Amino acid sequence: MTKSSFYKEGTDVLKTQANLGLLTKHVLGSIHAVIALRIAHLGLTAMQWRPLVTLRYHEHINTPAGLAKKMGMDTGAMTRTLDRLEAKGLLSRQRCEQDRRVVLLSLTPEGHEVSGKILPEIAEALNVHLDGFSTTEIFQLLSFLDRLRQNGEAALRSYESDS
Repeated sequence: MTKSSFYKEGTDVLKTQANLGLLTKHVLGSIHAVIALRIAHLGLTAMQWRPLVTLRYHEHINTPAGLAKKMGMDTGAMTRTLDRLEAKGLLSRQRCEQDRRVVLLSLTPEGHEVSGKILPEIAEALNVHLDGFSTTEIFQLLSFLDRLRQNGEAALRSYESDS
């Protein structure tokens, strides 16, 4: 594959909707906003649904540090989010018996029930954004996005190995 030279410094294309970074940021922002509206009836904010879903569907991630890393958040922000979820009765914290420094998280029965209602809302939010796309176009879009992700990860590995 050849390296793309589509974008060049100083061109107007960087300032427009043709800017890949801006466009993906706007799409992601729109997806998150629709998800937030769709889950509001569950009493959750945009910051609160992801820890619940992660705890429910990723059993190996059960600590505040693990959640923070998975979500790309700092541990302080994660602690504040977990405080709110615990106050709502959706999760509990317990010290690990083997290592008292470690806090283990688990969903309460109510948290398990609420977290089971989140993915259908996310599916609908994503489907809203895919309105008018054919199944073939959706798979093509997903393929393109995955290739962008792979290219970015390869670039990061390359930069890390150079430093």
